Amino acid sequence: MGASYSKEDSPPLVNEKLVIERLRAMQVKDREETDSFVHVEKEKGSAEPAWRHQETTLSTSDVCAWEAKLLADPKNRLALTALSSADPKTVLTSRSAKIADQQIFNVQIPFEGAPITNQRSSGRCWLFASTNVFRVALMKRHSLESFELSQAYLFFYDKLEKANYFLEQILDTAGEDLDSRIVQTLLQAPVNDGGQWDMVLNLVKKYGLVPQVLYPDSFNAQSSSAINQLITTKLREDALQLRSLVASHIPSSAKASSIASIKEKMMKEIHLILTLTLGPPPSPDAEFTWSYLDKSGKACELKCTPVDFADELSSSKSIKITNSLVQSMFSLVNDPRNPYNTLLSVDRLGNIVGGRGITYVNVPILTMKTAAISMLKAGLPIFFGCDVGKYSNREGIMDLDLIDYELGFNVRLGMEKAERLMTGESAMTHAMVLSAVHLDSEGKSTRWRVQNSWGTEAGEKGWFVMTDAWFDQFVYQVVVEPKFVDKAIRDVLNSEPKVLPLWDPMGALA
Repeated sequence: MGASYSKEDSPPLVNEKLVIERLRAMQVKDREETDSFVHVEKEKGSAEPAWRHQETTLSTSDVCAWEAKLLADPKNRLALTALSSADPKTVLTSRSAKIADQQIFNVQIPFEGAPITNQRSSGRCWLFASTNVFRVALMKRHSLESFELSQAYLFFYDKLEKANYFLEQILDTAGEDLDSRIVQTLLQAPVNDGGQWDMVLNLVKKYGLVPQVLYPDSFNAQSSSAINQLITTKLREDALQLRSLVASHIPSSAKASSIASIKEKMMKEIHLILTLTLGPPPSPDAEFTWSYLDKSGKACELKCTPVDFADELSSSKSIKITNSLVQSMFSLVNDPRNPYNTLLSVDRLGNIVGGRGITYVNVPILTMKTAAISMLKAGLPIFFGCDVGKYSNREGIMDLDLIDYELGFNVRLGMEKAERLMTGESAMTHAMVLSAVHLDSEGKSTRWRVQNSWGTEAGEKGWFVMTDAWFDQFVYQVVVEPKFVDKAIRDVLNSEPKVLPLWDPMGALA
């Protein structure tokens, strides 16, 4: 377990040089060591001949020899028995790491929100993490012991908006070849469950929020694969039809009218699928009545629209209670491939046409941690994005020392964060909430408390613990309020962003 912050990252250009050097180290360094080439003196002024790889086949006799040597070692025979009869990750889990990673923290927000939520068999973690942040202010304002916002409400409108966004992107790229990388990337997952912080702010601004009791999960909200498959197939067919219309020889004025009419029909069909599988949601501008008991047991009632309910988050009363303005929050990311203190965006990534774009301020990991610690000291929960599948388990431990692959396989895995991003080995896959941190005697973080959305069966009744070293390697995003970072970082928001392609790892949806 990490005992302190990592040292300040090297400037990105230095990191890039280190990565290039490591990749070069994997290539043939000294041509004199290679017997299969004849080297001739290069004539002056002649170009260096291009290196060409010569394919080699796998020898069956070599494979047999490897196996014989491998199984001659009693330790390998023991490993065979253990690793072939169970999940290797479970077999190689470090007992000492499990003991060391305790739920003990000396900086913890006073009100974490309850209950532990459960996204079940869906990819809605970003909606659960964001509503778990939002609910803290609403619970304080309405004096609630336990409360959930409706994730399904935002889920419904996110699917609908993503379908419209996708069709608009298809029309905008109609001049590109169907097999171009951008069109194929758009077609891969038109309406997947994942999302980003800027996307949820778009939804809340347009559609508001409702208590979960007024729009609870349907079966298909909890298990979304069936509707995702249906809607994806439908939108791919729609995409081909729209591209064909754009390429047709219909006069421009008639073509525009025809496309608009057909696209509207397509959106009605998507709306029909969502309504019948998720249930008709409350209208964002229609008044609802919410009856509830506050923590003293008093019966209360609130009448307002979803949009008005969401506006409570930015009301003077809520700001006074929480000393926080949710809508002002923005994303810090740690991407060592790109220069720090710069604004990043992702091309064609979004959910609402004309809405807030996806933007990140790229900072060193220490800057991210410093802002997070300041927010926790101020009593505020933190939305963050990470690669949860690496060196973690369902018992709620996120620790680089958790799984000892070298012990089991004599294989050492040593890629750096930038290398993982460059090779597709890692990306943001999950969003959760930070609610506490443990600081050592020098004020440096050693471990973090994480509120997950996998129910109370995962972790310690739903709570995970993350080591500081794991944070360094697999946390990519932390959402912060402007007042918790330096002015120089805030000013980056006003700069021109570096636009990353849609297939970039920073375009992954948690």
